[in-house]
Amino acid sequence: MNILTAMRERLDRLAVFAELDVEPSGLPQGAAALSDASVLEVLREVTGIANDAERLQSVVAGVAAQRSKRENGHSGLAATQGHASPVALVQSITGGTRADALRQVRVGQSLLDGAASDAGGDCGNGTDAGADATGADGLETEAGATRRTPWHAPLQSALWAGRLTTAQHDAIRGGLGEPEADGVDPASAALAWSVAAETLVDEAVAGASVEELRARARQLRDILDPVGAENRFQARYEKRSLRTWIDQHGQHHGHIVFDDEMALWLRSTFAAALRPRRGGPRFISDADRAAAKELSDDPRSNEQLEYDLFVDLIRAGALANATDVFGARQPGVRIVMVGDADGPRDPIGRLIKTGHAEDGGDALPGSVVDRNICMNGTVTITTDSGGNPLDVGHEQRLFTPKQRIALAVRDGGCIAEGCPMPASYCEAHHIDHVATESGRTDIDRGVLLCRFHHMQLHNNGWKIVRDGHRAFVLVPPLGHLGARGEPAVPRVLRTKAPWAWAWDPPPPPDRPPWRENAPPAQQRQLAG
Repeated sequence: MNILTAMRERLDRLAVFAELDVEPSGLPQGAAALSDASVLEVLREVTGIANDAERLQSVVAGVAAQRSKRENGHSGLAATQGHASPVALVQSITGGTRADALRQVRVGQSLLDGAASDAGGDCGNGTDAGADATGADGLETEAGATRRTPWHAPLQSALWAGRLTTAQHDAIRGGLGEPEADGVDPASAALAWSVAAETLVDEAVAGASVEELRARARQLRDILDPVGAENRFQARYEKRSLRTWIDQHGQHHGHIVFDDEMALWLRSTFAAALRPRRGGPRFISDADRAAAKELSDDPRSNEQLEYDLFVDLIRAGALANATDVFGARQPGVRIVMVGDADGPRDPIGRLIKTGHAEDGGDALPGSVVDRNICMNGTVTITTDSGGNPLDVGHEQRLFTPKQRIALAVRDGGCIAEGCPMPASYCEAHHIDHVATESGRTDIDRGVLLCRFHHMQLHNNGWKIVRDGHRAFVLVPPLGHLGARGEPAVPRVLRTKAPWAWAWDPPPPPDRPPWRENAPPAQQRQLAG
């Protein structure tokens, strides 16, 4: 359907709500009079119009950028309107932020790349973004011209089909960067990036947020290009800095640029200290429960608590009593690595492989993995070819620490759809009720859930089921309606672990050098 026609039809469906056909100042009162079902319907239609309008706006912003190229000089579109750049032109018209204008221009130029290729233009990277892609290394011929499908064609197609918003498109493409990997030919690299883009589109449709998509795209890029991951890590490490100053009121300020590893360590420290405030696992002992209540009742804001903890760490240093400072869980960064440390190394001996922080999945290069193995050793977790960790027993009611590590490796955090809660904030849920279904404390019958989703599951009649080692499935309570008003249906739950490529279909493609040459029983090691 044509985009303007689709927008008109959505407006027609909104026109039936007389409560909204008022002066702008009367909208709050009119919207407040809507029923719950009407609120959801209006929100869906308005969101659809906004997404259509944003796609149109991005394309036009891309056209404005094309007509404002530097070689056009003062005759370029932006210059003729008195602006130094197309971004400034777009921002002056939209009234939004510079970041919004930059995104619109980037997405518009990306979409125009595919359109120019479809028209036969020599833009260097592609055919019709809406055509059936033959793969990034597949060539198509039309009227005697050989053209290459752009690697980002899946993103373009998903945006045109309404499966992606412009913000999601920009997050994925910006996170993946351009396809290049050391020692890999361009066609193979483009194919890997294209498959990664398809995977991220599926995650966006499944409910991943823009922030999650941006992080996952960076993680996938580092998996596909471990040599580049080392270089990017080193570049960020070189930018580390601390700056302090005093303003005119005598207030002291500071600005810190962290390297990747220390940023993870500090986040882990704050998480360990503030978990009761941030929805971490429920506390079992009376002492833990009392400490959690004391922290929850503390009048300081989270930012003030983090500041005080940071200062205490600096003052106390190595002599600090860890349990007094951090509470029940010690801070630290656990690193997950697929395979072992015997992989290929660069000329100066650095491991050419990426590890991932257990919480959040941030990629860490081989040099950091090596150092953490040297300092802290490893814990080996063996899984089958489907990613299912081996059981470590079920003689007790609670999951053991080793079982929880295995769940973290498999699930990557709260398994609920769209939930970004990291593994260390989660509780282990028995999918078989212990009292009524002889529930076993086995890894293959447990999942990680944050406190909110764990309580929602138990309190509202939801259930997670699993047939053998197949996917976990979320089953809604009988009669439950979905967001669109239709009867809710069971939904497959996906792992949040960025290393799931080791047992899932690609990305990376099932070809060297991105696949581990490991036996069916994959080895996973955790350093730290």
